Amino acid sequence: MIGKCICGQVQFKLKGKTPNLYQCHCKLCRKQGGSASNTATIVDLTSFSWISSEDKITYYKKDSGFSSNFCSSCGSPVPNKLRDSDYQWIPAGLLDGDDKLLIVAHIYTDSKADWAEIPVSGMHYKTMPDLEEFLEVLQSGTD
Repeated sequence: MIGKCICGQVQFKLKGKTPNLYQCHCKLCRKQGGSASNTATIVDLTSFSWISSEDKITYYKKDSGFSSNFCSSCGSPVPNKLRDSDYQWIPAGLLDGDDKLLIVAHIYTDSKADWAEIPVSGMHYKTMPDLEEFLEVLQSGTD
């Protein structure tokens, strides 16, 4: 599966199973995406590779450790490595062939915007679940 930013300069590839998605409803993710939630997935670094223009990525990091990477040409959020892990965060909207993708979890549901509605389907977590448990849910995607 290929992913790319709006302008197409930053491109990456995911190999293996089609990953499942989650929506994060925390305030930081809402601010980053400008919406009620952020839809993404997390994959093992061995399943991820850059295709082009990694040098076009600009990095922003808060004192809390929250980081946001984006294309310096078009501003699209782009994948970034989860701190202190062997995993890569992938914004779902960048993925081509998204007809196979499925949202299976919602995290930080206690932090959702008052005006937002969370679908009843999928797993619901009030905060961030245990990473290993969460990864099992996300990595049970289709071939």
